[in-house]
This record gives sequence, structure tokens and C-alpha cells, in this order.
Amino acid sequence: MNIEIHPTAMVDKNAQLGEGVKVGPYATIGANVKVGEGTTIGQGAILDGHTTIGANCQIFPYALIGMKTQDLKYQEGSVSYVEIGDRTVIREFATVHLGTKDGEKTIIGSDCLFMAYCHAAHGVILGDHVICSNSVQLAGDVHIQDWAIIGGCAAAHQFCTVGRHAMIGGMSKIRQDAPPFMLSDMSDSSMRVIGPNVVGLTRRGFSRDVITALKEAFRLIYHSGLNRSQALERVENDVEPFDEVKELVQFYRNSTRGVC
Repeated sequence: MNIEIHPTAMVDKNAQLGEGVKVGPYATIGANVKVGEGTTIGQGAILDGHTTIGANCQIFPYALIGMKTQDLKYQEGSVSYVEIGDRTVIREFATVHLGTKDGEKTIIGSDCLFMAYCHAAHGVILGDHVICSNSVQLAGDVHIQDWAIIGGCAAAHQFCTVGRHAMIGGMSKIRQDAPPFMLSDMSDSSMRVIGPNVVGLTRRGFSRDVITALKEAFRLIYHSGLNRSQALERVENDVEPFDEVKELVQFYRNSTRGVC
């Protein structure tokens, strides 16, 4: 397969493009960019900084990847990175910024969908199979774990974590960690956990027994009248100890921001 570069594109001679890469009109690719085989770069997209993009990705028109962070702590001359996995789609006008300090990475995993106008600030880490719907805004050092789905126009405060297989409703303000396997949405002025993400978990092959156990864990944590510590002990003692239940308990215990 040959590399296809439109005559109007500006590709630095030191950029590394894999076999089958296609670069559209007026796209710009900087000297320290590496693009994996089969990836397409749309019209007017800009790839800069120390950026690595995996194989068979789709970078849509006017996406900006590897731009200097907006963090005011950034010091000129720092070397930081963006890494994007394989088969990930970055839609129109999305922005993915470099890290702030030397060596810091902003990471989007494989098989992700980062929709139009989404923003990943410095040090954001997305796992694999993550979906960020239109205009999701992720502040610095936000972590979104594998298979999570973030609804449109949601915004996450810095240092928050969204757990695996979680689903966050559109327009949500994520100010604390959102637990894995759960559906969370806005209620009045705060985000609340609604219950297990039953539809998503069923579609991904989780057994009925696991989902039932997660429902019971949710009931004990949120509707038993126990404080958080007591509720987690009850979950450990009274709920079938599937790996997913153990992961849920550890998520609460490891949280530094608190769990919504």
C-alpha cells in the first residue's frame, strides 16, 4: 500500500507515516508525529507535538491533536506526549492536548470514539472502547476506564475517574468519581448514581447473576441507610463475590475524590 498525501497538505519531512496512510487537503503534520498504517487524516486536521497515532485510526476534518496544553503551569521547552491507540476515531473539531510536565502523556486507547468538539486536556487517560459523545469536556488528569460511555456535553472536573462499563448521562457535571458498572446522571444540581448499567452490561455479555449481584450491591450502598464504610462491608459479606462486585468495592475504597 502506498502513502497518499494531498498536494496541499503540509507534512514535515521528519514525520513518520505508516503504509497506507492517507492525508487529506490542507492537513498539517509536525516533525515529531508518528502515524500508524492505514490511518486516515482528514481535511484541515492538525497533528503536532510528540504525538503517536496507532493503526487504522480515522482523524476527521479539523481535529487538533498534540497541541500545547492550556495548563498555565506548562513551561516552554517541556517535552510531553499524546498517544492514541489502534482503530480509534477522532471526529471533527475535537482537541487532544499534550501533557504539562516533562514526560506526561495524554492517552486515548484503542477502539475509542471521540466525537465532534470533544476535548481531552493534559494528562487525560481514556482506556479502550470508550465513547465520548459530542462536546464532552475532560479537564486535566481525568481517567475514563475501559468501555465507559460519556453522554453529550458532559464535563469532568480534573482528577476525576469514571469506572469501567459506566454510563454517564448527557449534560452531567462530573465532580466526583463515577463507579464502574453503574449508570449516573444529573439530579437537580448534582450527579447521582441511578443503578447498574443493565442494558450496557447485558449487551456486553455479563451474566444475569452478575447483574443481580451488582443490583444488590447498589441497594446496600445507596438505599440501606448505612454509612459508606458499613455498606461496603455488607457488600463484601452478603453479596455473591463476583469479580465485578469486588472491583466495585475497591473503586469506592481507592477513590481520593469521593464517589458520587
